[in-house]
Amino acid sequence: MATNIGMMDGAYFVGRSEILAWINSTLQLHLNKVEEACSGAVHCQLMDAAHPGIVPMHKVNFDAKNEYEMIQNYKVLQDVFNKLKITKHIEVSKLVKGRPLDNLEFMQWMKRYCDSINGCTNYNALERREACKGGKEASKRAAQSQSSAKGTTASQRAHSSHNANARRNDVPPSGNSTNHAVKASRPSSSGGPAPPAYAEEITELKLSVDSLEKERDFYFGKLRDIEILCQTPEIQHLSVVGAIQKILYATDDDATVVAQAQAMLSAPSKEADPSNPIAEPLSPIAEVSDEKASSENQKRKTINNFDVDAAAMATLSPRQRVSDASDVHCSGSPLMTC
Repeated sequence: MATNIGMMDGAYFVGRSEILAWINSTLQLHLNKVEEACSGAVHCQLMDAAHPGIVPMHKVNFDAKNEYEMIQNYKVLQDVFNKLKITKHIEVSKLVKGRPLDNLEFMQWMKRYCDSINGCTNYNALERREACKGGKEASKRAAQSQSSAKGTTASQRAHSSHNANARRNDVPPSGNSTNHAVKASRPSSSGGPAPPAYAEEITELKLSVDSLEKERDFYFGKLRDIEILCQTPEIQHLSVVGAIQKILYATDDDATVVAQAQAMLSAPSKEADPSNPIAEPLSPIAEVSDEKASSENQKRKTINNFDVDAAAMATLSPRQRVSDASDVHCSGSPLMTC
């Protein structure tokens, strides 16, 4: 059961026409735009079709026009989500505005959910909608729209066949028929309404633009967060931060920017701030080794001095030894007096 699906899931690539056909066939409605379901009543009945009897249809208002009435429908939908333990977040503030992209994305998720549980089969939408406020009127409007659409289609077909027969029977009277035919084949530039095919294409392009703008804003926000993080004083002196800023602030599409950033990473860098040097504490092992080396050097000096003095005494004569001793005695020793 798909309660949360990613933005790259295939469900979000389902077109608007397919979504509308699915809603109209399941609920026996006649919606022309996805944003016509922004009141939330359609979503509630779709959940009722997927899980029959779980939605209190008498609380659903198909005649909701104001935002506070639509919010009541979304409260009913949220209660159903809580019962089914569905963690999908409902962005009510965006849906009630009737924005095409937000309503299309949420309806794409609804279709994905209903398809994942194999719901919406053998469902009597008209009977269940009679318990709703404005449900009967919605059913009548849907029936009238369907009948008028069928009549319009039949009249268009009859008119097109009549025009085709008229063209076959029409014989050009003179050589200027070519110019008349060219003029007739040119579309009218008086600014009239666009044909239905072009109107649908324009709507699709608007939805594509909205989707691209949303994706652009998403990735721009990510880049802005990275820029703010790189400006943190504790890490802004690091070489990896400089490499990232090199790529962020590149003004042209140059392939060498990445190579330059990699060169900055491979070059030796000072990880500490030179303006604020911090002396690292010496290791106790290093201190002990230094003291031991100093004591050993002092011992070597003492032994060398003793050996030199002994050699010197051995070379002196007895008279010189007595003279040196007298010098020592006369230097203020407390044991001897001059």
